[in-house]
Amino acid sequence: MINFTFLVTVLLTAIAFVAIVVTLSGVIAPRSYNPQKMEPYECGIPTRGRSWMQFRVGYYLFAILFLMFEVETVFLFPWAVITRQMGVAGLFSILFFLFILVLGLAYAWKKGALEWK
Repeated sequence: MINFTFLVTVLLTAIAFVAIVVTLSGVIAPRSYNPQKMEPYECGIPTRGRSWMQFRVGYYLFAILFLMFEVETVFLFPWAVITRQMGVAGLFSILFFLFILVLGLAYAWKKGALEWK
């Protein structure tokens, strides 16, 4: 039987700690209400025209695909370190993971997600 009292105590303590820190930082943080601080600012160049403009979905899609494959590539490093210890089962699990990764890349490629239009 698992005693959930400890878990509830830790969760309540964590929630209380976060609430106290956020409230305290809001109370004691310095504030400056300068109109220049409220202007949109990019790379030291003042904006021209409207600062709210729409970007094509392709940029977001490309970025998400990049992050997805980058994070999945990071998962290969722990496997590479212990491959000899895992033996054949470890090798097959890495190959299965790479197969799914290549399948996802082929799907994105077929759908045209990697092309700039």
